[in-house]
Amino acid sequence: MRRGRDLHAVLFDLDGTLLDTAPDMAEALNRLRDAEGLERLPFDRIRPLVSHGAPRLIRFAFDEPEGQRYESLRRRFLDFYAGALAVHTRLFAGFDRVLEVVEGAGMRWGIVTNKPGWLSTPLVAELGLASRCACIVAGDTLTERKPHPLPLLHAAGLLGLEPRACAYLGDAERDVQAARNAGMIPLVAGFGYLGDGDDPAAWQAEAVFARPEDLIDWLELA
Repeated sequence: MRRGRDLHAVLFDLDGTLLDTAPDMAEALNRLRDAEGLERLPFDRIRPLVSHGAPRLIRFAFDEPEGQRYESLRRRFLDFYAGALAVHTRLFAGFDRVLEVVEGAGMRWGIVTNKPGWLSTPLVAELGLASRCACIVAGDTLTERKPHPLPLLHAAGLLGLEPRACAYLGDAERDVQAARNAGMIPLVAGFGYLGDGDDPAAWQAEAVFARPEDLIDWLELA
C-alpha cells in the first residue's frame, strides 16, 4: 500500500526544514555584532547553527557570554530579528510543489517548532501559509520542547490523529528523537541546517531527503 494512504498528515520543523530562515537570522546576528563593534561573521559559519535557535547563536557569536550579558544580547538579537522576520525568508525551493501535492492527496500538514510562538506565528502568516497550515505547535505552546515527544503528540491531538498516522520531517537529531518517541515516522531534511559534525545516517530516521521534493517520492504520491 502506498505510504500516502497509511499516513494522514505530515508535520514539519520550521527553521531549516520548511523555511529557509537563515538569511534573516544571520542578518539579525550580524546587526547585533555591528552594534557591539565587532566584525560580521560569514554566513556559512552561522547557517548550520540556526536550527538551534538564539541561545546557540549568541553563545557562538559572542564567546560564550554568561548571566546578564548573555540575556541582554539574546533580547537584543530577538528584537533585531522580530523587526525583520521575512525579508529574505522563503520556503525552501521545491516546497511549494510538496505542499500542493500533499494537500491535493487529501493529507494535512502542520508545524512543530522550538521557535517561540510570538515569532513563528507571525512568520508563517507573513509568508501566506497560515490558512493552509493545520496546526502550529511552538516552543512555548507547552511546558516541554523537542526532543521531548509532547509537542508532536499535541500536534497529532489537534489534528485528531493517532501519532502513527503522522510523519515528522526535521533537520536535527532532536527532531528524530521526538518523532520516534512520539510513535511517528521520523524523516530528515538533509537540505537543512546540518553542521559538519552531524551524521543523519546515525540518527535512525526512516529516510534522509536531499531535497524537499524527495518527500513526494517517499510518500508515493507522484
